[in-house]
Amino acid sequence: MSDIWQRSSNILFVIFITALLWMMFGAANALFFFGVVMLWMVFHHIRHIVALERWLQLSDHTPGSIPAGSGAWDDVFAHLARYVRQHSKSQELLSLALERMQSVTSAMPDGIVILDEHDRIEWCNPIAEQHLGINLSLDAGQQITYLVRQIPFVTYLAAGQFSNPLILKQTRQHGIIVSLQLVPYGYNQKLLISRDITRFEKIETMRRDFIANVSHELRTPLTVIGGFLETLSADEQVNTGFNKRALALMTEQTFRMQRLIEDLLILSRLENEQNKVSEKTVDVVNLLHAVLQDAESLSAGRHQIKLNVAAQDQLLGSEEELRSAFGNLISNAIRYTPDRGEITINWEKRNGQGVFWVQDSGIGIEPEHIPRLTERFYRVDSSRSRETGGTGLGLAIVKHVLNRHEARLEITSQVGKGSRFTIWFPTKRLVSAGA
Repeated sequence: MSDIWQRSSNILFVIFITALLWMMFGAANALFFFGVVMLWMVFHHIRHIVALERWLQLSDHTPGSIPAGSGAWDDVFAHLARYVRQHSKSQELLSLALERMQSVTSAMPDGIVILDEHDRIEWCNPIAEQHLGINLSLDAGQQITYLVRQIPFVTYLAAGQFSNPLILKQTRQHGIIVSLQLVPYGYNQKLLISRDITRFEKIETMRRDFIANVSHELRTPLTVIGGFLETLSADEQVNTGFNKRALALMTEQTFRMQRLIEDLLILSRLENEQNKVSEKTVDVVNLLHAVLQDAESLSAGRHQIKLNVAAQDQLLGSEEELRSAFGNLISNAIRYTPDRGEITINWEKRNGQGVFWVQDSGIGIEPEHIPRLTERFYRVDSSRSRETGGTGLGLAIVKHVLNRHEARLEITSQVGKGSRFTIWFPTKRLVSAGA
């Protein structure tokens, strides 16, 4: 109200002076004075308008860059500076909120892509770049289907039915498997959420393979037992020799199923995260002598088996699990070594670590098979393994036992010359014999 009164009083003052000059010096001088004053006011306003226009076009629009004003323009620029300060503060708050949102979404384990109404990329987090093989700095504004070109995804996007996720194998990203789900929001915009499910798909594949393998392993002995039982029940003229052979085969197959079930139970127990390792000091030398007796019984004199003990150190861990791991490696060496072959069992200390290794002179393993040997039911020679009574779970059990004891397995082999399976136990697992 005071500003309006001040401006009105200034105009009234000019009119008063003009009227006074009119009466004292005549109309010409009064009009000249009035014209000069009006011209100065016009120039004054034009100068401030030019300064305002220059600020709007060239300035960074910060409060400090607002030009200085005089008269009524001083109030205009003061109000403008106040508005710019409020706007800058609001922008800072919005930028801070955006940075926080981007930080949160960047830390998420899932990928997030923001798509506009035309399915063009507006923004994505780094995880989405990894999952989908895109680059925000290069691909912003691009149609998502130009970059993710798999037909199932294009069909999924076009169908508009987003209640269920789409499982997609990304060949561009080393074969990872992602789950994609679109979530509509706002005005025809969409969130594309991606999740790496490669591990879960592998677990599911392993589960299916496991069920198929177990079914196959049990079907064969059950078929043998069932066939003999059916024959014995139907034919009263079967001789004693056949009966003995049938009973022997049924007993063998029953033992095979029993071993398979026992190995499955052992694996189940080892994989149970709630079942912690029973930490005790294990006398490795005594354990190896016991394992040696089992090996000699299994070999039945067909092989030369030697035990070399070069260290008296003991191990911290579960004696039952370690015996299972050692025994599986030794029994594998016996099964895959021809008669009169040599098998050496060794225990030593090397570079501060405990080293157990089994060397055989068996048939050896081709290099492409070695990385998969610890998979369940993986066999280099299925027929030979079944003939020798193997369940296909021995090395899988070894792997889980070693994981629980922070140890690692090293396999070296040469076809036709034999194999060596070495277990490296960390220094912290060793206990001196005199301790």
